[in-house]
Amino acid sequence: MNVAFVIPGQPVAKGRPKFSRRGKAVVAYTPAKTASYENLVKLAATAAMAGATPSAAPIDLTITLALQIPASWSNKRRALAVAGTICATKKPDADNVLKGIKDGCNGIVWRDDAQVVSISLQKLYSETPHANVVVRELPGEAA
Repeated sequence: MNVAFVIPGQPVAKGRPKFSRRGKAVVAYTPAKTASYENLVKLAATAAMAGATPSAAPIDLTITLALQIPASWSNKRRALAVAGTICATKKPDADNVLKGIKDGCNGIVWRDDAQVVSISLQKLYSETPHANVVVRELPGEAA
């Protein structure tokens, strides 16, 4: 199984869980921005899977994060960013966005994100922010 899909909009880093008190109990919850992005990932992944069952095989995951160019940049700097001359070294952290995408794909594209054994992750600037996700089953047996 190979599947590819695009998550529209600015990639969002997975936030740390937040805690609140409910009487004497302390409850952990996912920040709204993170939950919203994971739901967007789930929608895109579900559409791409088109009813197929989640994979049980080892997974190779390739992600390209296309970040919004800052509005304050000049047209010259924007052109350099789109051309790839200026690298996207600002937030969000690529590994934190990866966590959100992997969690959003759990139970839809693969059974569990522990199946992902190979990752290629790139962060760049684009006029239209989005994330490209390519999932490929690897030959071999899962442990």
